Amino acid sequence: MTGEAEEGDDAWDLPEDLEAVQKALIAWYEDDHREFPWRRTDDPYAILVSEVMSQQTQLGRVVEAWEEFLERWPTTAELAAADRADVVGFWTDHSLGYNNRAKYLHEAATQIETEYDGEFPETPEELEELMGVGPYTANAVASFAFNAGDAVVDTNVKRVCYRAFSIPDDDAAFEGAANDLLPEGRSRVWNNAIMELGGVACGQTPRCEEAGCPWREWCGAYASGDFTAPDVPTQPSFEGSRRQFRGRVVGTLREYDELEIDPLGHRIRVDYAPDGEYGREWLEGLLSDLEDDGLVEVENRDGETAARLRR
Repeated sequence: MTGEAEEGDDAWDLPEDLEAVQKALIAWYEDDHREFPWRRTDDPYAILVSEVMSQQTQLGRVVEAWEEFLERWPTTAELAAADRADVVGFWTDHSLGYNNRAKYLHEAATQIETEYDGEFPETPEELEELMGVGPYTANAVASFAFNAGDAVVDTNVKRVCYRAFSIPDDDAAFEGAANDLLPEGRSRVWNNAIMELGGVACGQTPRCEEAGCPWREWCGAYASGDFTAPDVPTQPSFEGSRRQFRGRVVGTLREYDELEIDPLGHRIRVDYAPDGEYGREWLEGLLSDLEDDGLVEVENRDGETAARLRR
């Protein structure tokens, strides 16, 4: 056990090889991820604007509004000096949700200019002193601007933790587990990566293979085929799917150093028959896919096929 809940709460288990879990996710994210302009800056003002805009608006629609907003008010000084009615009008014209958020953003800019001499606070605790900035936004800005945040826990992160590591549906548990997963001193890349995982690979309808999820080896949902989550109360239609059985292969091989193909087949489905529809040819296809994905090693010895997890 590498992570524990606070006293009085249930405990949770994270993989023993936590460093491998961390490295796998960061490598996956750095290899390929969605490009958003606020991911290419460490300007805390620009990041704060993106976080506030994203609270009620799809990211694809935020890009244009974010760029126009920063072109019009490129610094906290210029935003603070602006007429609040103009800021609220911009918010309305771009359908960015509650107008109060525009008002709070304007007030936060004024605070930075008047109370912090134009210098952005850097820690989550200090950032929460700004108008309209709650724990989530404070952590996001501290992470993405200063690499100094705790784990950012949004719906995507909760879904990933719940599915992958069976974290109970409890805010304190999600926060504790997410912080246990966070590699020290890497909050910028880590929080981007785990939110990307939830947005691209582990959405309400998971895309484990399509997105090349880097956590399939450790994921409880991938092993069991049960992809329910706090925001997905009804099991998606994966029962009997190829994805489900790929997950069962990975889950079964975690328990054994190595298995030959027939003992493996009987352990992953009750109707396995070596020469049947769901027999050796079918299972060899699953193993070939998993081998291509770098998850298993397959070896033929004396006419027998054996499989093991790739370590």
